[in-house]
Amino acid sequence: MREPTAMVEGNTIAAATAPAPPQALLERLKDYGQEDAFALWDELSLEERDLLVHDIESLDLPRIDRIIRRSLGSQGLSVATIEPVPESRVSKFEDRTPEERERLWKIGLKAISEGRLAVLLLSGGQGTRLGSSDPKGCFNIGLPSGKSLFQLQAERILCIQRLAAQAVNEGSAGFVQIHWYIMTSPFTNEATSKYFESHKYFGLEADQVTFFQQGTIPCVSKDGRFIMETPYRVAKSPDGNGGVYAALKYSKLLEDMAMRGIRYIDCYGVDNALVRVADPCFLGYFIDKGVAAAAKVVRKAYPQEKVGVFVRRGKGGPLSVVEYSELDPSLASAINQETGLANGLEKDSIYHIAEKKIPSIHGYTMGFKLEQFIFDAFAYAPSTVLFEVLREEEFAPVKNANGSNYCLFSGSIHVGLLQLVVF
Repeated sequence: MREPTAMVEGNTIAAATAPAPPQALLERLKDYGQEDAFALWDELSLEERDLLVHDIESLDLPRIDRIIRRSLGSQGLSVATIEPVPESRVSKFEDRTPEERERLWKIGLKAISEGRLAVLLLSGGQGTRLGSSDPKGCFNIGLPSGKSLFQLQAERILCIQRLAAQAVNEGSAGFVQIHWYIMTSPFTNEATSKYFESHKYFGLEADQVTFFQQGTIPCVSKDGRFIMETPYRVAKSPDGNGGVYAALKYSKLLEDMAMRGIRYIDCYGVDNALVRVADPCFLGYFIDKGVAAAAKVVRKAYPQEKVGVFVRRGKGGPLSVVEYSELDPSLASAINQETGLANGLEKDSIYHIAEKKIPSIHGYTMGFKLEQFIFDAFAYAPSTVLFEVLREEEFAPVKNANGSNYCLFSGSIHVGLLQLVVF
């Protein structure tokens, strides 16, 4: 155990007994069963103690305790009544004629030309499964061009801008700008912004790209206690892609969107190499239906495929997504063969549990990361429709490393992250 020391005329003598942790803060931790966060207090230097106190004080303990209890307590609950998604809520790929696709394309392109669409990239996660702590969007994914995911998406935005400008100006070189909001996390924000700066925003204007950070939440053990990353810092992880709603609010970006005249938000995950950013056809379908939310979907390739599934919560209830990690094996096989959507289940949990190896003072420890999913909000949307696309054309998420190369797997990320449009 390391004791504080003092120097007197060249001789080292032991200082007085180390001060106890702040009593009020310790009592608050005890109220929530988290007093172990101060277990190594006596071994810390004065600077480390200050860091620990600041770290604990930065946590909203009542909220975090409520999240932990509800999330851990939801495991093993009986499934709620669910129904398959009605076919009337799904636009099947084979049902869209060339004429219909062209009609929807023109509707969407017109809205884009009027500056009513923004794109929102979810890029808060690190590429740990790819063998790197860098943002996923920075990777060279093995394409002959050597382009990264960020570059592919930026070039897609540039292309759609040109098409929209030409459409509204009947072939002349007009100007249309699509604003790009990029959600990072404390773990990826600096690297992401520097990457864009060093690549001159891939041809986009610097002021049409806005970075903002999602929140974090403590990692916990199976009994709900904080895992300590160091003796003076609680281990934390991003709060999931569903953290985008709170992040937009706290960053005051909803007001920013309103000021820009933006009405539609096209939201997608970073690691789909085939994502069609700002797809006019999808946007046109959304506008044509006059709904509050829409999502692109693909059919499950096989019952046990590790992707999320859309279900209808309760008789006549709203649509929602169930993650593959939450599916009971027997329910994973329950698929509506007409729509490719599951008859699955619904769990009463706002934050979802992901069991992971978490760096801690004891080495890598198995514990839980708590995450919100972007589709949790669909249950509150007054109207939702689904838009089926072909897997081979729009679904190739970068997931795992294979030696020095990265593999594109067309079935290893939940369907819900492909694309979302909301008011």
